[in-house]
Amino acid sequence: MKIGIFDSGIGGLSVLHRARKMLPGAQFIYYADEKHVPYGEKTPEEIRVFIGEIFGFMIERRADAIVIACNTATSAVTREYRNSFSVPIIGMEPAVKKAVDLYGDEDRRILVAATPITIKGQKLHELVERVDTRGMVDLIELPALVRFAEKGMFESGEAEEYLRSALSGYELSDYGTIVLGCTHFNYFKRSFRRIFGEDIRFTDGNEGTVKQVQRLLPDREDTNEAGGTEFYFSGERVGAEQRRFIDRCLAQLDSVFDIE
Repeated sequence: MKIGIFDSGIGGLSVLHRARKMLPGAQFIYYADEKHVPYGEKTPEEIRVFIGEIFGFMIERRADAIVIACNTATSAVTREYRNSFSVPIIGMEPAVKKAVDLYGDEDRRILVAATPITIKGQKLHELVERVDTRGMVDLIELPALVRFAEKGMFESGEAEEYLRSALSGYELSDYGTIVLGCTHFNYFKRSFRRIFGEDIRFTDGNEGTVKQVQRLLPDREDTNEAGGTEFYFSGERVGAEQRRFIDRCLAQLDSVFDIE
């Protein structure tokens, strides 16, 4: 089984990280659209052009399924558009339902953190309206966090100061759960925990997305062979320096993997 995974940058590596653990025999193509990062500051029309090219790239390389490892890109693409391609295309959405199902009966609120396009998008608002029957969900845009991630500033004072400033208008003690509605945000779990406290919980759409791949391709799972990953930045194979950065990103994800 060959699975294509793409994002505007290195955020989608959090999906790849989860997928390699859940599907150890699969082969992966990871595509970071570094020329156009961040998607969260582009228009939906621009994003559809970018990802149409990426879909073609993945299909040429015989991907059995393509994962849009980006909540922003998913929010910009209609179901009809995805269904017009010859392989299954799996999108992502912020794990609001998961958070509400797990923790919605508590008195503490749920904060959904994402990019401006995702936060303003109709899909997210319809999702919240559908599942948040108690009115416990709040939304926050954190666009600069994507740029900090793309620079590898995972534990930097600047990134944490940005978060503290962005959250200054919220009563932090009211919140028990953060929905990481952008794949880039997984890198900053420790910063969120330092700000909100050790008992803050996280949900994201990574595991659910990989499970959807398993449901769509149940007869294509490889269990007897070790899989591998090809990495591309905007269609070009990554060089040595880029690969070192990817390895650093994956190491950071390893270090925060068990923070839930």
